[in-house]
Amino acid sequence: MSLSLKMEIDTMEDVTCLDPELLQLPEVSPFALKTSPQLVEDLFSQWLSLPETGHLVKSLIDDAKAGTAVNACANFSNANVVGSNSLPSMFCSVSAPPLSPRSSSGSPRSSKQKSSSSALGSPLKLVSEPMQEVIPQFYFQNGRPPTMELKEHYLSKINHLFDNPLNGLKINEFKTVTKEVCKLPSFVSSALFRKIDVDCVGSVTRDAFIKYWVDGNMLTMDIATQIFEILKRPGCRHLTQVDFKPVVRELLATHPGLKFLRNTPEFQDRYAETVIYRIFYTMNRSGNGRLTLRELKRGELISAMEHADEEEDINKVLRYFSYEHFYVIYCKFWELDTDHDFFIDRESLIKYGNHALTYRIVDRIFSQAPQKFTSDVEGKMGYEDFVYFMLSEEDKSSDPSLEYWFKCIDLDGNGVLTPNELQFFYEEQLHRMECLALEPVLFEDILCQIIDMIAPEREDCITLRDLKGSKLSGNVFNILFNLHKFMAFETRDPFLIRQEREDPTLTEWDRFAHREYIRLSMEEDVEDASNGSGDVWEESLEAPF
Repeated sequence: MSLSLKMEIDTMEDVTCLDPELLQLPEVSPFALKTSPQLVEDLFSQWLSLPETGHLVKSLIDDAKAGTAVNACANFSNANVVGSNSLPSMFCSVSAPPLSPRSSSGSPRSSKQKSSSSALGSPLKLVSEPMQEVIPQFYFQNGRPPTMELKEHYLSKINHLFDNPLNGLKINEFKTVTKEVCKLPSFVSSALFRKIDVDCVGSVTRDAFIKYWVDGNMLTMDIATQIFEILKRPGCRHLTQVDFKPVVRELLATHPGLKFLRNTPEFQDRYAETVIYRIFYTMNRSGNGRLTLRELKRGELISAMEHADEEEDINKVLRYFSYEHFYVIYCKFWELDTDHDFFIDRESLIKYGNHALTYRIVDRIFSQAPQKFTSDVEGKMGYEDFVYFMLSEEDKSSDPSLEYWFKCIDLDGNGVLTPNELQFFYEEQLHRMECLALEPVLFEDILCQIIDMIAPEREDCITLRDLKGSKLSGNVFNILFNLHKFMAFETRDPFLIRQEREDPTLTEWDRFAHREYIRLSMEEDVEDASNGSGDVWEESLEAPF
């Protein structure tokens, strides 16, 4: 078999593998060639019959016989230039409409072809091997290790504070390390000390601190993660209320604004409980009593702890730690708990706010629809349950409060509030207005007013998402079961409106607690004065509240 015949046969076998773009036919769409294999085969056969193709094959054979280097790309380019004007008659330009003119600079396709042709000398497409990129490590199970510069910087600080590396520091001396090296609030010091002093020897050495803080990669974590790791127990992935007790206990022992409580351990315990209950009410959105790292980062606890560490007046720390807020909550509970067994029943809760609530909403609370009671006594709520109730009642603009009351109104628990459910609770409000000789407002008008305030996605029901998207959601609940606040909303008390405009950063709870604290302190002053004792009067003037 002759060499030319063999090459022709081999070439015909590769027709199906031919890239139509290699034919470089400017008047034929590449898409038409790719979708018509038979047309490609016919074109390739006709190309083989062209005189220029024969000259190309003959020149390649001569070069191969002479032993010279064969440059098929160059020969192909030359032949293509010569043969580009000898196209078959089937590619007559009048058989198809002309293509729109293209800008040589604006077409990515033309620029790509030009650059590739000029760079490679051939229209053949070369596939380059993918470059291997090394992705740096981004996950560290035990935290990101510190850099050498950061490590040396901390070691110099540690060496300065640990004068005697062998003896170490006592718990009362460790606070400087907590503040200057760890940059944590000072009242976290005892919890950090006990975390390192696992053997309870009463001191922390330099090597033990470096092993925990530096080698444990604690210094590269954010402050929320650091506090979370310090407070949580080994093997746990969450924080419980017990984990916060050492922190609040040290706050009570060291903060100048709480110095007056040091001689009353009972009220210290009540203050600590109230602070922890408020933390979990606001931040533990799942309500399971297990505070996760994500919930800790999303809340305001860390900033509140830093504020409490810097501010000498604890009452200015409105988030969680204000003593005035604790005083209001505890006094309200003590007023309702007439037998002082530290439990409240239905009849006692009805008296809250001068009988502001309806019987139906109180029954829903004691059915434990919004939250399961922590008390073990049937039909009674404990102090923690009351804290959750009071925070929800006095600040209906917060998300925990909206969730609390939404569960109360959602009688069937299907996740939506229907007009029938709203009417069930409003009926008692309507009856109370009639008993007080107030002009009653029909439910049909109330329903229209609620729809206008909330603007729900569907007019036949209201979802929790609808309530959270409106600034007037709290008023809806007041309309349904709190007559006093409903009347205040209808009359638009100008005094309250002016208060809100003076300081918009204050929440409804902050304003309520401030008013109630003033009222309670004035009542106590009057009660002391009525005793007729000058000593009591002078003592009341020096009281912190």
